[in-house]
Amino acid sequence: MPRAKFDQLACDSLAQCVKEIESKTDAELVIVIRGVSANYRHADYLFGGVLAFIGLLVLLFAPVDFHVYWVPIDFVVMFVLGALLCSRSKTLRRLFTSEKFRKAAVRTSAAAMFYEAGIANTNAEMGILVYLGLLERRLELIADRGILTGVPPLEWNQILFQLKQAGSNPDVPSLMQGLRDLGALLAEHIPATGENPNELPDMPRIEL
Repeated sequence: MPRAKFDQLACDSLAQCVKEIESKTDAELVIVIRGVSANYRHADYLFGGVLAFIGLLVLLFAPVDFHVYWVPIDFVVMFVLGALLCSRSKTLRRLFTSEKFRKAAVRTSAAAMFYEAGIANTNAEMGILVYLGLLERRLELIADRGILTGVPPLEWNQILFQLKQAGSNPDVPSLMQGLRDLGALLAEHIPATGENPNELPDMPRIEL
């Protein structure tokens, strides 16, 4: 079965999900989905270098005579082609970067977005960011103090684990289910009082 894409239909579905969640809780939920969370140029260059080295070995050991001027030309061409290919491939970029780098990239991008999108500035400190990095296959959940003091730590960690599991193999249905479970937890411990206006947009930010 093909994986559901994060297209306009998915964007509308997620916005409706956020609206339904916020109708039952004072929490303010923001969803951000990014195709890539950092600059992976170093991975592109590394793959380009590996491909160029392989091309160089072919020139040196192939049972065919090549003029010496082909060596630098071959190296440069293979490097450029490799870097270009890697820049177009999420799989290659994952292979040529460490898990530590990808984890840090998502955390840094999510933390910046928490402030950039105004989630840290809600009146009752009820902002929550659900940030999903597609290339990294990682999800970060950042909540303001009002949420963390209102929800029992054990239950919060359980929903956090569930959402991170959904982020490790990202698709729309698994993300939606995780959000609904988060919404149920918020409705139980931080129910809607009718005194909290909708301070943040319901429409997710999808940057592919």
